[in-house]
Amino acid sequence: MQSVREIAEAIVAREGGYVDDPDDPGGATNFGVTIHTMRKLGLDLNRDGRVDAADVRALTRSQATDIFVTHYFEGPGIARLPEVLQPTVFDMYVNAGANAVRILQRLMAKIGYPLAVDGVIGPKTIAATREAHAAAPDLITDAYGIERRNYYYRLADQRPASRKYARRRDGGKGGWIVRAEAFISPKYHLTEAEHRARVAKWG
Repeated sequence: MQSVREIAEAIVAREGGYVDDPDDPGGATNFGVTIHTMRKLGLDLNRDGRVDAADVRALTRSQATDIFVTHYFEGPGIARLPEVLQPTVFDMYVNAGANAVRILQRLMAKIGYPLAVDGVIGPKTIAATREAHAAAPDLITDAYGIERRNYYYRLADQRPASRKYARRRDGGKGGWIVRAEAFISPKYHLTEAEHRARVAKWG
């Protein structure tokens, strides 16, 4: 099992460097850390009295890793979930904040562990995930990954500007889908034909 820092370093590598995509609600981003996060943390790296795109550009890979470990793993309490779930929930928390936990809570409700969908890893969520893991240790991570993939597709259904993250220009799987499937067993990956059928209604 990878260490938390190794998982965070892999997330940083997957996120890539500086981007400022007008279609991304996160705004200017570097190594997956958004300008909003940096403002929330008060990271005025160039000490000019404001946190802006220049500070995002100045962020280092190591600083991004530290932010993810402290604020996206330790902060929400991901360590209290079953170990097999931690990498995928951590990765999703970096990508979608508390929605990562809401996806997990909805999954638990689907399989018989009703929970409040509040995005908080509390005692009931911890207990439910541990029971579910004990009952089906080989399935829970795949089930979460599939729910995560479905979340991305639904988000793109609702927000046309986000479709480029779920579908490449040539119609193949976009970054969101590839990212979700990185945590799903290959036997549960969608075929290219299945993916194209899922996104066909987007035009």
